[in-house]
Formats: sequence, structure tokens, C-alpha cells
Amino acid sequence: MSLADKVLAVNNDLPIRSNRPVHSGKVRSVYWLNDSDSARLIAANNYPVAADAALAVMVISDRISAYECLWEGEGGLSGIPGKGAALNAISNHWFNRFKQHGLARSHIVDTPHPLVWIVQQARPVMIEAICRQYITGSMWRAYAKGERVFCGITLPEGLQRDQRLEQLLITPSTKGVISGVAGIPELDDVNVSRSDISANYRAFRFDRAADIDRYEQLLSDGFALISAEMASHDQIFVDTKFEFGYARNGCGEDELIYMDEIGTPDSSRIWDGASYRDGVVVERSKEQFRQFLLNHFDDPDILVNKDRMQERYALARDNRLPAEIMLSVADTYRHTAERITGEALQLSDNPRAEIIELLASRYQLID
Repeated sequence: MSLADKVLAVNNDLPIRSNRPVHSGKVRSVYWLNDSDSARLIAANNYPVAADAALAVMVISDRISAYECLWEGEGGLSGIPGKGAALNAISNHWFNRFKQHGLARSHIVDTPHPLVWIVQQARPVMIEAICRQYITGSMWRAYAKGERVFCGITLPEGLQRDQRLEQLLITPSTKGVISGVAGIPELDDVNVSRSDISANYRAFRFDRAADIDRYEQLLSDGFALISAEMASHDQIFVDTKFEFGYARNGCGEDELIYMDEIGTPDSSRIWDGASYRDGVVVERSKEQFRQFLLNHFDDPDILVNKDRMQERYALARDNRLPAEIMLSVADTYRHTAERITGEALQLSDNPRAEIIELLASRYQLID
């Protein structure tokens, strides 16, 4: 069996019994279960959720996206071998650590397969929050052009590229479109300040104004936990994305929980500690892949200029990247997962067949 056969690229056509259309994102696909299947699994497995909670099967692919495009490699590599399993393993590790330290639980109730989660439906908060401990990337580019205020926070003069910030910066943006709020454009991914959120907490789908403090505490505590553990591996946790929602626990009470993925090379920047101390930034995250793309193509402006989106789509569609690059990225994801979890990452020989067989035999979710 070839390495390409071990890549799960298409994950939205599995014969999982579902009562809604499959929601397929750039990496994950979600199959919502019907009420009877949800109730059966909750009772059979004693999941810590309300007895009538809605559940879904979430299947992660090995696809890789960057600059709003999906990329493929030579030799039939339609994704990064082991990427999906690495992301799930890392997220599971951090979610478990958060729960052990009394922060909050996540939407995950079961992990039947390295590429599969069973999750509880949650009401998402309309915020995607980036926690930043270093000034780099888009923030540095804006700072270098003279911008000093980010999401209502003023940065001091004299900062240098890739410098560690004195305090953790929380820079939220809208997740989806917020309508009817003065000063906030009706667009996705608009930077907002804490005062914007506080004054319009219901528009951002917080249940209570006090939950803003709770959300910020979960952000800072979660970041601190990951950062400390990564430092023990001589890795620098530079920045990361958090998402939250509300879900009912086993007592039927709504609680604020972590959602999506957490602390992964897809949602975070991670640097090698020894290299950074020597004055060199070595990426241990998807930023490595983004930098490769910028260096690989003759006209990198296509990748960063939103006025050239059609050219960008064509670039991704018409070019197969060198296999050695895809495998180098695979090594980054695998090594990161194994370093964090302390366990070897196993590649499935036929992930699609394995998932279908398992969901049929153990969970009775295949028609």
C-alpha cells in the first residue's frame, strides 16, 4: 500500500447515519446524529452531558490549507500523511490537561479512532481569540508600518520583530458576521476590543456579561498551561487560537466550554527554543509550510494579495508541490504530536475503511 493510500483527503462522504446535511470545512467534516442515536450513545457510554444532548461525529482529514486554499503534492499526496491524527492527538492531550487542572471541559465526549471525535453540540460564542506572547506575523507587519493599537490595546514603542511581549495579548476577532452593532462592520474576522464585546455581549452570544471575565481567564490559564509544558520540551509557544461555546453538562446546566482544536501546529505558532536563543526562528508549525509556499512560487504576492484571489485559487489547483516538502511537513506534525503526548503516532493503512468498520461494529452508526 502506498503512502498516498494512507492519506484521508475526502471525509464528507462516509455512510454515517445523520439527520442533517454534512457540514464540511477545510479540514473537518461534521455528521449530526439523530435524536435516538445520540440518546443511545449517551446512555451506553455514560457521556458527561445532558441525556437529550445532540451529538455529532466529527471526522478530520489530512488535507492542508494555507492562504485560504487547499494544497496537494506529487505522487498522489492529496494531504499530509498523519496530519489529522496528529492534530487530534495534540488537541486531546491539551483538552485532557485543561480538565485535569479544573479549567473547563471541551465539546469532545469520545475518540473512537485517531481521526474521529464524537462531540456534543454547543452554541458557539461569536469570537475567535488569538493569544499572543510574541510580536510576529501579521501583528509585526502592522506594527512595522506604524500601527500601535491592536484590539483596543496600545503597544509601546521600540519593539523588535519576534520579541517576547511583557504581557500576554488577547486579540479577539468576530467569528462569523455580527449584525446591527455600531462600529463593527458586518464581516467575518473583524478585530474587536474587549469594550466592544462587553458593550454587546449578547450579540457575541455570551449568556452573561460576567462570562467575558470567565472567557478571558480560560484563555490566559489555558495558554499558560500549554506554554509551560511546551517549555519543558524546549519549545516556545508563540501564539494560538481559542474558540468557545456553551453546552449542557450531565446536570442539565449550561457551561462555557472549549471548542474546535487547541494548541496544534495548525492553530498555533511554535518555535524551537534553542534556535531562538541563537537568534534564529525555526518554525515547528504550519507557518513552516506557509513560508515554503512564499519561497516556492515566483510571484508570492499572489498568496498574500486578496485582490488576486482567482490567481491564487488557480495556483493551488494547477500545481502539485514536491513530495519531499509534503513529507517534511508530515515530520513536523508527527514530531510535535509525539513530543507533546509522549506516544508514537500511528498511521492508519486504510483510514476510511477503518472508520466505517469501527462506527458500524462498535457504535452502530452505519446504515
